[in-house]
Amino acid sequence: MKNILSKKLVERYSRQIVLKDVGPSGQKKIIKSRVLVVGAGGLGCPVIDYLSRAGVGNIGIVDYDKVGISNIHRQSLYNSRDIGKFKVIILKQKIKLINPEVKIKTYKEKIKEKNIEKIFKNYDFIVDGSDNFKTKFLLNKYSIKYKKILIVGAISKMDGHIFTFNFKNKNDPCLKCFYQSEPSDEILNCEFEGILGPVAGIVGSIQAIEILKKILNLSKESNKKILILDLLNLNFRKVEFNKKKNCICKNF
Repeated sequence: MKNILSKKLVERYSRQIVLKDVGPSGQKKIIKSRVLVVGAGGLGCPVIDYLSRAGVGNIGIVDYDKVGISNIHRQSLYNSRDIGKFKVIILKQKIKLINPEVKIKTYKEKIKEKNIEKIFKNYDFIVDGSDNFKTKFLLNKYSIKYKKILIVGAISKMDGHIFTFNFKNKNDPCLKCFYQSEPSDEILNCEFEGILGPVAGIVGSIQAIEILKKILNLSKESNKKILILDLLNLNFRKVEFNKKKNCICKNF
């Protein structure tokens, strides 16, 4: 570890190393970290972009979709030349150009019960960039089981929600504690509900910040809270919620 920050790396990350909450030791933590991003769309793109620029050493990307023309207005790492190509392949190429120091592992498949444990075992931090509640609750379930740190994001219209869960702490609630029942996926469907492009960028950027804070062991202020963004009125608020007695997270 003593030689991990070469002159080249110090120069690359100099603008964040100078922060008192980062420094050389914090940068080493970032470089050693392993982050899995599920979903390479509107949320996943800014998350992957900023984490790779920050120097996260190992990033896994799970997505089985191809780039469509309707993706480009909000999925910031794609352009018109990428249409029809698999997102994970495009992202691996582009991240290598942004930061060749980062190791990228791609999973061109849908995450589900039969493959999630095999994928999860390689990562300490999980970022949800999915567009459906079935996947969000699946990530929630296995993050609890394997005591992962999970950052969940959701966007619709001009609104965003961000949850930060640290399942190393048995007292922390989970996603099921907040939702009494599984909501309809229609509220996350950009095709029907619509989405203003920058909303995805803002929420994904906050998710990236939350991951970096957890890697650096900074503020715990966001634990046990949902951050609700009303970007039409520029209103940000945090709502605290507690662990439910009969929730699935009680069993782990």
